[in-house]
Amino acid sequence: MTDHDVKDHGAADVDLLRKRLTAFVHDRVFPCEPVLDAGGPAAGERRERLRTEAREAGLWALPLPAELGGGGVALSAYASLAEAEGASDHGPAAVGSAPLLDVTMLARHGSPGVRAAHLPRLVSGELRTCFAMTEPDTPGTEPALCSTRAERRTGGGWSVTGRKWFVSNAADADLVTVLARTGGSAGDRQGLSLFLVPTASPGFRVVRELPVLGATGQYEIEFDHVEVDEELLVGEPGRALAVAGERLQLGRTLRALRWVGQAQRAFDLMCGRATARQGARGPLADRQLVQQHVFEALLSLRTTRPLVYETMALVAEGRDAQVEVGLAKTAAARTLQEVADRAVQVFGAAGLGPDTPLPALFRTGRTARILDGPDEQHVSSVARRVLRGTPGTGVTPA
Repeated sequence: MTDHDVKDHGAADVDLLRKRLTAFVHDRVFPCEPVLDAGGPAAGERRERLRTEAREAGLWALPLPAELGGGGVALSAYASLAEAEGASDHGPAAVGSAPLLDVTMLARHGSPGVRAAHLPRLVSGELRTCFAMTEPDTPGTEPALCSTRAERRTGGGWSVTGRKWFVSNAADADLVTVLARTGGSAGDRQGLSLFLVPTASPGFRVVRELPVLGATGQYEIEFDHVEVDEELLVGEPGRALAVAGERLQLGRTLRALRWVGQAQRAFDLMCGRATARQGARGPLADRQLVQQHVFEALLSLRTTRPLVYETMALVAEGRDAQVEVGLAKTAAARTLQEVADRAVQVFGAAGLGPDTPLPALFRTGRTARILDGPDEQHVSSVARRVLRGTPGTGVTPA
């Protein structure tokens, strides 16, 4: 899927979509967050109601291919929409854009049978997916050490055995893309493959939920000799890291855009509190230390947003953007944590309680510095590329 496969939305169209999407997330999704955060049947019912409303509002699956039932917005025009829907953790799922990574991956690397059977159902929201790469005993930053294995079956296909953890939304997923070793030994970058596994398969189970700073949605899962048909191999055997690299480049950029949206939300809350809250000496907004919080938060937002948008443009063009993705992911995570922290400080005790989304925003900001690679990984990776004078970095060592 490329920008040539989608509708030609002009800047005015995208701006109107952004305004409508912002209003939908603010008016419809924000009020539902307590129910959605709690999980369970009530959350599922509320999510389906929001999806119906998003379809009726013409906001369903905006960045997904029009021929599959999506909105057909090009990746190059999607940045501001991703930020708008990402202001809530539940926004992408509510408006149908959450499958973008899987649809993109399977459209490029899935078998014809997989594309025909699954892509339309992913776009419609009928199927839900998750991605399993990190393992309990293997650093997530070193996928070449993957211990999950897939072995050839005598009658054809594969048998997958292993454990993964910190898999988002695994309990509700119909399909899981799993990284497994099909050849070579631990540490080899070749010999790793990706498989699309139905979660209803015998031998698959959700081991436990893994709350992250109290939040739900992450799970440990197990594959016990799960049989997988040959057509469910994603990409070429042994070439998983190339496919995963594409996915991670887009995925990290999308996360960064959504974190910017959440940082903007925290900033808006902080400014509203500063102007409305009256103290003995007048509004908080008149105090210089509060003004400094506002200034520093705005500076972080204004410097991070262009960086992330530039990164999205490069990714949409299919260019090598590893340096930009590393910078954008790290900057957006730091910005969300910083702005949310400053907002909590301005709110005082109220910012720690259940009456504002600030605890959830701060939690997301803190976990963001580990999700999709910790800060340290991106710092080292970007610095190494720059110091080598890698083309595209704009830096040539003396």
